[in-house]
Amino acid sequence: MTAKSAAAAARATVYGYPRQGANRELKKAIEGYWKGRVDADALKETAQQLRRANWGELADAGVHEMPTGDFSYYDHVLDTSVMVGAVPARHRAAVDADPLDGYFAMARGNQDVAPLEMTKWFDTNYHYLVPELGPDTVFAADSAKQLAELTEARALGHTARPVLVGPVTYLLLAKPAPGVAADFEPLTLLDRLLPVYAEILADLRAAGAEWVQLDEPALAQDRTPAELNAAARAYRDLGTLTGRPKLLVASYFDRLGEALPVLAKAPVDGLALDFTEAAAANLDALAAVGGLPGKRLVAGVVNGRNIWINDFEKSLSTLATLLGLADRVDVAASCSLLHVPIDAAAERDIDPQILRWLAFARQKTAEIVTLARGLAQGTDTIATEIAANRADLASRANSPITRDPAVRARAAAVTDADGRRSAPYEQRTAAQRAHLGLPLLPTTTIGSFPQTGELRAARADLRAGRIDAAGYEERIKDEIREVLAFQERTGIDVLVHGEPERNDMVQYFAEQLTGYLATQHGWVQSYGTRYVRPPVLAGDISRPEPMTVRWTSYANSLTDRPVKGMLTGPVTMLAWSFVRDDQPLGDTARQVALALRDEVDDLEAAGTSVIQVDEPALRETLPLRAADRPAYLAWATESFRLTTSGVRPATQIHTHMCYAEFGDIVQAIDDLDADVISLEAARSHMQVARELAAHGYPREAGPGVYDIHSPRVPSVEEAAALLRKGLAAIPAQRLWVNPDCGLKTRGWPETRAALENLVAAARTVRAELPES
Repeated sequence: MTAKSAAAAARATVYGYPRQGANRELKKAIEGYWKGRVDADALKETAQQLRRANWGELADAGVHEMPTGDFSYYDHVLDTSVMVGAVPARHRAAVDADPLDGYFAMARGNQDVAPLEMTKWFDTNYHYLVPELGPDTVFAADSAKQLAELTEARALGHTARPVLVGPVTYLLLAKPAPGVAADFEPLTLLDRLLPVYAEILADLRAAGAEWVQLDEPALAQDRTPAELNAAARAYRDLGTLTGRPKLLVASYFDRLGEALPVLAKAPVDGLALDFTEAAAANLDALAAVGGLPGKRLVAGVVNGRNIWINDFEKSLSTLATLLGLADRVDVAASCSLLHVPIDAAAERDIDPQILRWLAFARQKTAEIVTLARGLAQGTDTIATEIAANRADLASRANSPITRDPAVRARAAAVTDADGRRSAPYEQRTAAQRAHLGLPLLPTTTIGSFPQTGELRAARADLRAGRIDAAGYEERIKDEIREVLAFQERTGIDVLVHGEPERNDMVQYFAEQLTGYLATQHGWVQSYGTRYVRPPVLAGDISRPEPMTVRWTSYANSLTDRPVKGMLTGPVTMLAWSFVRDDQPLGDTARQVALALRDEVDDLEAAGTSVIQVDEPALRETLPLRAADRPAYLAWATESFRLTTSGVRPATQIHTHMCYAEFGDIVQAIDDLDADVISLEAARSHMQVARELAAHGYPREAGPGVYDIHSPRVPSVEEAAALLRKGLAAIPAQRLWVNPDCGLKTRGWPETRAALENLVAAARTVRAELPES
């Protein structure tokens, strides 16, 4: 096919779409099902309505080929485990008895059985359920979900392309099941898994699928020769199947690198590549292998992870270059639109000038369709759209909203000394122990306590004018008093005020910093039914006035025990926002760090002796390629130290991280120079404690003994057993006892019971110590 005919054939598609509905209908239906207010049939009806609405919306916008199978009640990787029959032994009875309840038990656990481990989907804030595999794993095809959604879309008249997690990525995301040797490599199961994928592909072809998409984002990471050989074998075997659908292998989030020649040579029918951040590298690599003659290329030229408008002229230039490198070029986002909110037009409180700069899922879909039309029919057909796009880009580039000279001058004046504590850790810990007087194995929580219906109602009443600011503050004070009193009764050593005034750990601060914008309807799935509204970081950052001092000081006035001041760290403020893309991330991080440094200093001046600066996104934001990591970790750790290094030695600095592969960043954790770090560890059976020990981590740590993302309450003995595992790696003098994460999403009954058991477990194990 010539470049001209490839252009004429260009079509618009997407890899996936937000699942929740415009008003988070899916969240409400699922949580209603868990609480017994919604039955299974009603839940399934809601899900079907949402799928049909998404497909209809995409079709109306001009998308030619609909994704199916991307919809999920909880997580698409968990769906894949069900599809290939990889149900853990402890969940099989529940799945056999009721597949839907068994599915949710794998995701959330229950009082009788622990859930699957949960961690981040590559370098996003989406969490997936980690497959548990072992040498005895037996795979079995279950095509029911994929077939049902394909059939449903086709019955509505849509051209549908089922989307599956690819076999190589699925195995690379998996971990050894409990009881299996830690050095077991799930990828060794590939030859056992491929026949199952072959059966599923045959089922989909028989049901009318012309194309099937196999997502392989793991191939955008550094891969060993053995892993690349496995990918070559997988797509040789799948590509040579008889009677199969056409195969589109998709990779995103970074450059495909050494995996691109492997896939280019494979007997598959098309590749989908990221041409946003990885544009130059993927273009060069594609040209180096001679392009994709006879194959389809889906070009991800619209950023599927951020919310800024596309640069049409830049994207059209990229697409024009690609026309000579493939038999057919289609236009898409760089990845699934799962990672962005649904519709910027729903925002009523954002300055209309700034709204011109934003593109959520609906706007990105329109951009994709416009670019496909321009590619297929010529740029003259979209001249009006190009002119408007050029004006919107210029509006943003020239806006005074984006630049504050005073902020830039302060950031430019930072020195290395500003990022170092005034005393080494050995001196600091002695001063802190003398000042705080804590026992061995001190207990604490991560920060937030349950956000009750009453608290949410109070915020709604304040917004609606049903109560005034003074009435709202009294409700918040009542909650702080209750939270502190409970902790004192329970025997927790270092208290928190519970954060009742905070809507979200990033949004709360963003609303008080210059340069940030908050949305009203910008919900994005984080995990399961947990949705967040990432703020938009549009301009330079500063802190006009203290943000937390008032509430922390009030809490300190109610107790003699130490109360932690609670802040969100600079990397997480970036990672869990839609961050500006018009300057280096490190520059933005430094601005945020300086704003937070002012808050830390004010907390200390107000008498707060323990200050926690959470950085759960430090690992999440780690670049996928090792070559890119040193530069990132340099500015990321510097920004944390810049935030925290202005305090006196006796002020104890904590940080917190959760649901990530910490082993990749242990040196960076060390480089933060925090006095205490709390980490998620319950689902991963204290793996992080062993990783810290192997590194020789010299400071204090609290690997979690209570999995807060499950409704189950751990027993005293269960928490004590995890604590003993922690002690096997970390000396008692440096070990803290805490939950995995904040308690915002939990209810009060389970929170009370779990924390009482946690404190009892700490006392039990403390009594076993020779030092006690």
